[in-house]
Amino acid sequence: RIFQLIADDWGCGEMFADWDSPEAVFRIMQKLSRSRPCDITGIDGFEMLEWEGGVQWPLRTGEKVDCAERRLFEDGQFFTSDGRAAFIAEKPVDLPEPVDVEFPILLLTGRGSSSQWHTGTRTEKSDVLRKMHPSRVYVEMHPEDARELGASVSGRVSIHSRRGSMEADVFLTETIQRGQVFLPMHFKEVNALTLEVFDPVSRQPGYKACAVQVAVV
Repeated sequence: RIFQLIADDWGCGEMFADWDSPEAVFRIMQKLSRSRPCDITGIDGFEMLEWEGGVQWPLRTGEKVDCAERRLFEDGQFFTSDGRAAFIAEKPVDLPEPVDVEFPILLLTGRGSSSQWHTGTRTEKSDVLRKMHPSRVYVEMHPEDARELGASVSGRVSIHSRRGSMEADVFLTETIQRGQVFLPMHFKEVNALTLEVFDPVSRQPGYKACAVQVAVV
């Protein structure tokens, strides 16, 4: 309906005249998928999706619903001109911002909780999920690094990079290497520390590591 309203305002509402229900839009998407890797023309509408509890794609017209027999790429054929998988491999390169005397600690970021997703733009709206993850940002440190720094369990430290700074609760664990700290990416202040660099091929952001300094608050 939102798309229809926008189209009406732009003077091209007739292009969306067939969008009279969610299932009608799904039918249009099915037609667009025909003969493509994600072909779902064999799905017989919303009723079938409800009955089956979801349908694995692709499901082409005339095919039966049997996930065990339709595992993608099980036959070794891929969606390329010669049917073989294509890999793009780049030579390993050094970190764009290695540690130095001023910023001697390597910061790593990544997923910290299965109940959080990215920066929480959706998972933070769930009362249930909010109860399952830490409410305050924490930093994982090796116990020996924390001892040398004077940081204690559940204490607070400040983390500084060349771009920003933040504070976090200390969480001690030997799963992190010495000379490194880990911050979950789900808290927006974490992203103020990281780099604006991109993979030259995939354009994937490379903000998973940077040099920082850590101090007891």
